[in-house]
Amino acid sequence: MANVILAKKQREELLGALKTRFEKNINRHKGLAWATVQAKLEANPEKLWSLYEMERTGGEPDVVGHDQKTGEYIFYDCSAESPKDRRSLCYDREALDSRKENKPADNAMDMAAAMGIELLTEEQYRALQKFGEFDAKTSSWVKTPSAIRKLGGALFCDRRFNTVFLYHNGAESYYAGRAFRGWLRV
Repeated sequence: MANVILAKKQREELLGALKTRFEKNINRHKGLAWATVQAKLEANPEKLWSLYEMERTGGEPDVVGHDQKTGEYIFYDCSAESPKDRRSLCYDREALDSRKENKPADNAMDMAAAMGIELLTEEQYRALQKFGEFDAKTSSWVKTPSAIRKLGGALFCDRRFNTVFLYHNGAESYYAGRAFRGWLRV
């Protein structure tokens, strides 16, 4: 991950977008105040850069929790569909390298690491769905257990028929409607 500090204008635009989303979706973070979230963000400029990358790629990050022990706020990608500028990616570097032809531009694990975020787990993905209906037309790679990955597979989720489904694919596969959702602690 690059240790990049945002320009003042980028920081102000991002904080404005995050504040608007925070106030519009209070059900995701009942009992939390924007002023304390903003203070935490301003004290962690490297995390602000990661949120900027989440926003820039279409993730629409928002606060979905607060860790009482550490004081950290937890952000998830909350875009209605999988983030548009993270689609058509295979799962990881090994999968990308295994493709001999028709390689996608990148892979989900490396892109997340470059952004300073992590892929949602299946449990986190299911928790996100309690805040609304996400991925009704798209799907999202989720962090895959190493035992499955060692056998060449990777996991993804979506929401169809008012139900969250977990599926598998070869890790080297990629689709125009599949991206990944990330999360970040600040």
